Amino acid sequence: MHLITGRTQLLGVIGAPVEHSLSPVMHNAAIAALGLDYIYVPLSVAVGDLPRAMAGFEAIALVGFNATIPHKQDLLPLLTEISPTARQVGAVNTVWRTATGWAGTNTDAAGFVAPLREHRDRDWQQVVPVILGNGGAARAVVVGCAQLGCRRVVVVGRNPDKLATFQASWQDVELSAKVDTCTWDVLPELLATTELLVHTTPVGMTPHPDRLPVDASTLARLQPGAIAYDLIYTPRPTRFLEVARGSGAIAIDGLEMLVQQGAASLELWLQQPVPVDIMRRALDDYLIEKT
Repeated sequence: MHLITGRTQLLGVIGAPVEHSLSPVMHNAAIAALGLDYIYVPLSVAVGDLPRAMAGFEAIALVGFNATIPHKQDLLPLLTEISPTARQVGAVNTVWRTATGWAGTNTDAAGFVAPLREHRDRDWQQVVPVILGNGGAARAVVVGCAQLGCRRVVVVGRNPDKLATFQASWQDVELSAKVDTCTWDVLPELLATTELLVHTTPVGMTPHPDRLPVDASTLARLQPGAIAYDLIYTPRPTRFLEVARGSGAIAIDGLEMLVQQGAASLELWLQQPVPVDIMRRALDDYLIEKT
């Protein structure tokens, strides 16, 4: 067992709530495998307490931290450096100390893209991804699709006003892909032609695993060989991916995105490669044990 001393370097994840975070499972597994004197812990920071928490992190020489809901946007004005990717997404999930203050980036887009890069047979410039949902997760997916080489993405939502706000939010963002928005009624036509369908809403997540974001008959319009990507990772597989597989689609769940975005964060803090396989296995074992 890793002995924690006064020399142990501290990493963490902040959120409200943060008890559910799986990040400590995978990060501490990687740290142990590397034999480093670090520890990664969940840190509960309430809404409104972020500036005070940041001062405390500085005082205790915290090396870096991840951020989850509700702090990803609120961190931006507290940082002295923000990466271009974080500016595109409009949110930060990874922060580290520098000589002049705190710097931040967003590794969600890189985490999302990682399993898609394995599909080397795809001409991503010709693929028009369809993204279900227009929240914060969808923003990271849009940026990831642009990084992948897609020239256009279509974001589908149910509320026309929220869709209009989402589309307008990209006007001043330098992005290599064009962002279009559509309401849910055009989904049947979109699914019949897309090679990549991404689900970014919480519908179908535990404790309501039988719910579908799209009715089964519409989802069945996916072409064989299309990729269905669900950002949800519990249950495994989700009902969404089960139905998509029934149409011959290739299924990817959110666990790989979680692992890959975490690995990108850890590599940034440690400044060395990290054992992604060990991180993935630690999460797999933990989720199996929980069920």
